Amino acid sequence: MAENVAVVEAAGREVRITSPDKVFFAERGDTKLDLVRYYLAVEEPLMRAIGGRPVLMQRFPDGAGGPSFFQKRVPDSRPDWLETTIVSTPNGTTSRALVAADLAHVLWAVNLGCLGFHAWPYHAFDPDHADELRLDLDPSPGVDFPMVQEAARLLRSLLAEHGLTGFPKTTGNRGIHVYVPLEPRWTSYDVRHAAVAVGRELERRHPQLMTMAWWKEERGTRVFVDFNQNAPHKTVFAAWSVRARPGAQVSTPFAWDELDQIHPETLTIDSVPVRVASQGDPWSGITSCAQSLEPLLAMHERDTEAGIPEAPWPPQYPKVEGEPTRVAPSRARKRPEEEAGAS
Repeated sequence: MAENVAVVEAAGREVRITSPDKVFFAERGDTKLDLVRYYLAVEEPLMRAIGGRPVLMQRFPDGAGGPSFFQKRVPDSRPDWLETTIVSTPNGTTSRALVAADLAHVLWAVNLGCLGFHAWPYHAFDPDHADELRLDLDPSPGVDFPMVQEAARLLRSLLAEHGLTGFPKTTGNRGIHVYVPLEPRWTSYDVRHAAVAVGRELERRHPQLMTMAWWKEERGTRVFVDFNQNAPHKTVFAAWSVRARPGAQVSTPFAWDELDQIHPETLTIDSVPVRVASQGDPWSGITSCAQSLEPLLAMHERDTEAGIPEAPWPPQYPKVEGEPTRVAPSRARKRPEEEAGAS
């Protein structure tokens, strides 16, 4: 039986798409080839956002409704032209990862069942310097999207106070990401320090709406500023990537003056290409807007000098001096004096 293959041209290469009619989004009926056509339609803004960056592949062999697995290592059976780079994990394990060098690389991964991509915060040619601060406004249970929109508005104001410009996007789900493009001068540790400082300042000013609480049980009905998305070796779901959701929603960049009107559920592989064709790329200036991290690092130094301890790290990272205990408050052992008082 002849193999069912479609051949598409991207970045001057022919990319084979096997089983192009395989349904990837069952409720919509969209196929693998439909997903390929989406990425072809947003090639320019997509490559502006992730071009030249290592990407973590999340593969869905049976489409959005089926199981998935993350794959850092590119398989040995890959095209000779495929660009790769070495990435590390917190414990020092290395992998040969895919670089989103051009659209042909993206479509090669889509053919393996990748719906969207998780990008590193640096370019493959300069792994020692993060060039994006990624501020993740993550809604806790009970938080509605208008609350996330208000949090984004307050974040924008805080950045503006320090002379910085952020670029917002939907996450493809319930949250908002705000990216701050940086001069490539700082490590991921520095960038995480800046994210911690921003989150703490937002929490101080707006404690009823925003929180830095690492433990979910302490967050309440507030928007969590997920500072650890900037920890070394962390990836974030990339702009223009398609989520594994029934509606095929896209993590979509938008302009600040659209903040009150944006509706994440409506931003799909059907609507986003139309939007780009009519409105262009809201992030068109992101590559020419590299900024200094110094104002935010000064906030972090202020907090450190005030005796505020290190913020918690994720469990897979080595323990950091001054870090709080990695035990949820509800599971922590009582101090001896508390136990004595309870007897």
